[in-house]
Amino acid sequence: MSRGLRFAPIALLALLLLAMIWRLSKPVDTSVRSNLEGKPVPAFDLGPALDTKLALSSRDLATGNPHLVNVFASWCVPCVTEVKVLQQLKATGVAVEGIAVRDRPEDLAEFLARNGDPYERIGGDPQSSVQISLGSSGVPESFIVDGKGVIRYQHIGPIESSDAAMILRQLDRAR
Repeated sequence: MSRGLRFAPIALLALLLLAMIWRLSKPVDTSVRSNLEGKPVPAFDLGPALDTKLALSSRDLATGNPHLVNVFASWCVPCVTEVKVLQQLKATGVAVEGIAVRDRPEDLAEFLARNGDPYERIGGDPQSSVQISLGSSGVPESFIVDGKGVIRYQHIGPIESSDAAMILRQLDRAR
């Protein structure tokens, strides 16, 4: 057996290893985007998640002004930090609407009392049906809806302080 043939398996293994390392360093985008960007919000009519909050329906989002619709839950750990940023956005005049997914009123009330309440309305989505119809893959997730009720932007994951300026730009575009 020639000397080159003896090293062929090692060279092949090295090439496979290099290919795997290269692929891991450039991972595929695994985020699930909504196919509804540029389309009207699916029709929905959610009851109030709390007695102290107004209900939320798709009609409430077509009022002439853009809205930030936040899909969240009291049991969601990243939602705790996101709510602070949502409060900052609300302080600048952003209309923040909430969809509470698979949540209990008492847990939601405690979450808002402990972390703050940036929401004008909170609709309860106990079976995640509206969340699924929006193409949302988890919590937290947010949608910018223009004044005509059309989804203009989807933000997957928590809105962080570094995202606030971009969210405000997206809201301006939705005007």
